[in-house]
Amino acid sequence: MNAAVHPRQVHLFFCLTALYFLTSLGHFTHNASFLCAYPRLPPCLTRAQVYATWAAITAVGVVGLWLIRKRFMAAGLVVVAAYAAMGFDGLGHYALAPFVLHSFTANFTILSEVAAAALLLGFTLLQLVLHLRHRGL
Repeated sequence: MNAAVHPRQVHLFFCLTALYFLTSLGHFTHNASFLCAYPRLPPCLTRAQVYATWAAITAVGVVGLWLIRKRFMAAGLVVVAAYAAMGFDGLGHYALAPFVLHSFTANFTILSEVAAAALLLGFTLLQLVLHLRHRGL
């Protein structure tokens, strides 16, 4: 991040990013492995499509981290915030079928991804506000 950011904030940022990465991977892996168990998913959906979607979403996060590393702080934080916001897409499972029709593990992976995404999004937006305030914008 930058010199105005405390090292603990940097550590927390990377821990929250890693947490979201891992919970997202867990949810998408479960989704790909048990496509038939997720109620009302389109029958044409394949494992490869699920993993390709996860890779595309993860690429957004990687670009955000790369921008931060290259000192394009505001742009990087905006991209990481977008990456985190994509974690709420898992809630779309509940638009297709109610909570009770999903297995315990499906609900756990969906909700853990959403929770991690919410933590990363909140912290990233806070860092963006602090960065912009520090720069006088």
